[in-house]
Amino acid sequence: MWQKIREGLNLRIGLTDLVDSSLKEHRVPSDTNIFYTIGIVTLVAYFIMAVTGYFLLMYYVPHTDHAFSSVQNIMTNISFGWLIRMIHIVASNLMVALVFIHLISIFFMGNYKKPREITWLAGGLLLLVTLLFCLSGYLLPWSQRSYWATTIVTNIPTAFPVVGEYLANVLKGGEAISGVTLTRFFSLHVGFLPPVFMAIVGLHIFLVWRIGLSVPPFSKSAEEEKPWTEYSHTTYAESYPFYPHFFMKEVSMVMLLFAIIFFIISFFPTMFIPEAANTPADPFKTPADIKPEWYFLAPYQMMKLIPNKFFGISIQVIAIFTFLFWPFFDTGDEKNIIKRPALMGAFIILLSVWFALTFWGRYS
Repeated sequence: MWQKIREGLNLRIGLTDLVDSSLKEHRVPSDTNIFYTIGIVTLVAYFIMAVTGYFLLMYYVPHTDHAFSSVQNIMTNISFGWLIRMIHIVASNLMVALVFIHLISIFFMGNYKKPREITWLAGGLLLLVTLLFCLSGYLLPWSQRSYWATTIVTNIPTAFPVVGEYLANVLKGGEAISGVTLTRFFSLHVGFLPPVFMAIVGLHIFLVWRIGLSVPPFSKSAEEEKPWTEYSHTTYAESYPFYPHFFMKEVSMVMLLFAIIFFIISFFPTMFIPEAANTPADPFKTPADIKPEWYFLAPYQMMKLIPNKFFGISIQVIAIFTFLFWPFFDTGDEKNIIKRPALMGAFIILLSVWFALTFWGRYS
């Protein structure tokens, strides 16, 4: 049967020619490492979230009177509902970590330089959209933790004079987190962000496919790279076909992702579901110790350390702008960060500060 299906597809769309021209003839550098596979693993994590999210939508009720109870119903009464929700939660956290790792590795290898500036910008926007996914989805269970953590994050714009209060109220739909906020975040999470995310992913994949993968700066192939003066698909001194060699490497990393997801669910089920996440939201009872999720802890801790709220948020906005448009500032030809001690030192210091603030925010 499968042979007949394959022959039918080959007759109608030239399946064999499509595989040969798009996959087997597409070359990748032979010295790629596992960090080159993180992009596709991140995309798979998104699809895991999308599929599990569709199942959760069947039973979730986006209303303040029913949101928490509907989530508890999914966890306790719906067959395998607990597993679907746990996969959704764990995959979302791993997706944030994967995007961070992907961008850090790209920066470290200098693969953001010409002609890949727009590719880097698309990747940076994907990180921001991913964080918006997490922020909007975090409120939906309507628990104590989600309610008050969202309150903290949505009050950040108030640091800006004149427009800050207005922006915060637009985000919340009023002066406080309410049912309007829940509706807006639900619409953002389910209706607005998915097409935006997929559009940026499409652009990102197109650019990578069209230009070609950048070779690692530490490899022999990097020594033969010439300055980019006009468009041409990247060629490599040593390469192999995308399929099946690099494809199987990506499949192996995807399998590792699934293994990590189920390992966390099996042995650390409460890693991303603390006690406050099992208590319904109460606007009149502020928890003693409430904090945002781990990916927001560094900026949250920085805000706590800097007395001037406007100054603290301004530093973070400048940092985000610099991060997004860094390839347009760093226009030199040298890609190897080891040969650039000043940039290497700044990179290590900033990364160390981010980790330190995250741990400090977690345990302070």
